[in-house]
Amino acid sequence: MLTVKALTRLTIGPVDLSVTDGECVAITGPSGAGKSVLLRAIVDLDPNEGQVSIGKISRENTPAPEWRSHVAMLPAESGWWDDNVGAHFKNPNKITPKLTEVGLSDAAMGWEVARLSSGEKHRLALLRCLENDPEVLLLDEPTAALDHDTTLQVEALLRKELERGTSIVIVTHDTAQATRLADRRLHLEGGKLGEVAP
Repeated sequence: MLTVKALTRLTIGPVDLSVTDGECVAITGPSGAGKSVLLRAIVDLDPNEGQVSIGKISRENTPAPEWRSHVAMLPAESGWWDDNVGAHFKNPNKITPKLTEVGLSDAAMGWEVARLSSGEKHRLALLRCLENDPEVLLLDEPTAALDHDTTLQVEALLRKELERGTSIVIVTHDTAQATRLADRRLHLEGGKLGEVAP
């Protein structure tokens, strides 16, 4: 279970949030409201105040690299530091079987990053997030660059993660996606996070 208490960063907060094991929570809100800022704060990429924990694991008492093995974030734009796709994975063989699940060729690990489309990069970055079997996934517009059929493939993979007990927080402007995936919807505006009526 992800628990966030009194988290503040820039103009957002204090935010309280709990996401149970196997639950998906969608966060909506206007552009510039701080949705991405909130995810970055939870994963401890930016200075912030407040308490964040997963079960008995406290962010405050956990080295950042170890924390990010428990909480993985897919940003709106992923980073690539090598020319080859496979070099971005610790164990490419572990992820290769999942490639076709998100509409990619099983040869994608051998591709050059320069040939990737935005949608291919985003799907590969999502698979990179799954390498450590994180307890929590923070997803920032995970299907924004994808067509409808590929979006549904990605959502099917996310449902498998939910079934195995992963907690997912997804930022999306796609209300249909929030309806399909999320158990609850929250709205961030004016720095405040509030429940959206079903």
